[in-house]
Amino acid sequence: MALPRKLKHLNLFNDGNNWQGIVESLTLPKFTRKFEKYRGGGMPGAVDVDMGLDDGALDTEFSIGGTELLLFKQMGKATVDGIQLRFTGSIQRDDTGEVQAVELVVRGRHKEVDSGEWKTGESSSTKVSSTNSYAKLTINGEVLYEVDLVN
Repeated sequence: MALPRKLKHLNLFNDGNNWQGIVESLTLPKFTRKFEKYRGGGMPGAVDVDMGLDDGALDTEFSIGGTELLLFKQMGKATVDGIQLRFTGSIQRDDTGEVQAVELVVRGRHKEVDSGEWKTGESSSTKVSSTNSYAKLTINGEVLYEVDLVN
């Protein structure tokens, strides 16, 4: 019997700024493909033709504790790759102790910064949704995918 690899550590570098202890969670891109039905002459049925990635296939979400002014300043970025986020962490199996480094690098823009409700004496968090034109996922030194929609 084997135990699964679980995320043990997570850090975020937002345009080079170290947010260790600030970042709380990350939702990886939902890597989805777009298909279109095609049925040519003489075909008894339709097949799905691959049309590349779905719109939003590289989108990410992350949450931080509290609020950070940089997020609001970044909302005005004009280019599709204006903000670089680098998430680092490790995944570990508790049966073998095996640890593997994880890195996700994305470039894009924030589409939503949701600071939620602020209450005196209570913890708050900020949720950020980003639309990305670039994404690269590396686990244990192996690049699992690297997609650059612009180049």
